[in-house]
Amino acid sequence: MAIDKPLDFLWFIPSSGDGRYLGSDDLSRPADPGYFREIAKAADRLGYSGVLIPTGAACEESFILAADLAAHTERLKFLVAIRPGTASPAYYARLAATLDRVSNGRLLINIVVGGSAQELAGDGIFLPHDERYDHAGEFFQVFNSLVETGKANLDGKYIKAIDARLGLPPVQEPRPPLYFGGSSDAAIAFSGGITDKYLTWGEPPAQVAEKIAKVRKAAAAQGKNVTFGIRLHFIVRETDEEAWAAADRLISKLSDETIAAAQEVFAKNSDSVGQARMVALHQGRRDKLEVSPNLWAGIGLVRTGAGTALVGSPKTIAERLREYQALGIDTVIASGYPHLEEAYRVSELLFPEIGLPGPHGQIRSSFGERRVFGGGGHGGNVKIASAS
Repeated sequence: MAIDKPLDFLWFIPSSGDGRYLGSDDLSRPADPGYFREIAKAADRLGYSGVLIPTGAACEESFILAADLAAHTERLKFLVAIRPGTASPAYYARLAATLDRVSNGRLLINIVVGGSAQELAGDGIFLPHDERYDHAGEFFQVFNSLVETGKANLDGKYIKAIDARLGLPPVQEPRPPLYFGGSSDAAIAFSGGITDKYLTWGEPPAQVAEKIAKVRKAAAAQGKNVTFGIRLHFIVRETDEEAWAAADRLISKLSDETIAAAQEVFAKNSDSVGQARMVALHQGRRDKLEVSPNLWAGIGLVRTGAGTALVGSPKTIAERLREYQALGIDTVIASGYPHLEEAYRVSELLFPEIGLPGPHGQIRSSFGERRVFGGGGHGGNVKIASAS
């Protein structure tokens, strides 16, 4: 894949809370709608194309939060979760169509099938791992038919919809794009027939390449095309040394007991193959966290889901991103602790290096030149709290 095309770069809304340290309440920030609006408005100004809003029992409800944030932003898109089984496909079709309409076509849909056994049971989902994907396949037959044509019928094993109707269509045609991530064979088979963009967590390039090849094969077998994105945390500073110091600081208040307890919960409560792959990168040890050049697994010591970060200077991280682009990655869903300040750091330091306009319209080409569009100038007296 050509790597001269700029990445589509999204940020993250930490809808269960935020902070400066992992595994510690020191300088933590509670889940607060006003804070989420600050992050979304900053991302909208700073050049991010969209934001991922997570789902889960500890998070704010993603559709409602996206509707609120859409009213405070202009261009930002919202990657919002649908978990099949928590509501009917007809209900989710109405939610999606309305959110796409009120945001003027800014909805992206994140399909979430897996999760912890405890959380799935709390949501009323009791199907075994592979069978959840069979259920999701029927769910999205109905969902896609409704949002694309306004009607659906299915007499399936899991989903029955008789003369279902959607009165008002979404803005995007034929429907908002579907994003999905899953590492098991069942997940990859599902993704081949449903997904517009397949997402992987930040694994070493060789593992990502293997996964992309499997998804491409599954999609080709069903006559589909799929594009690829990666979910990563970022710790970018002006020098590599500063970045690694910031990574160490992020887990400096994390005790061995906290790590052990978190890893025990991950092993007991999740049947996710992707989660197992994240854990395998560090095996619960804090002494071997650089699992590939500049790919650091420290976040996964206590955080479920995406557990790796790219760490380094803008030039270093740009090199690592180009390696992923060469494999076929065209989208990055990024985050950093805390998310408001790190949104600025990534935009100001990294975006010019990877050909994206940062907050002041500044682009650095691959030959090291700088071009500035518009009047530039920093203006104002805004102070951004330092994470150093």
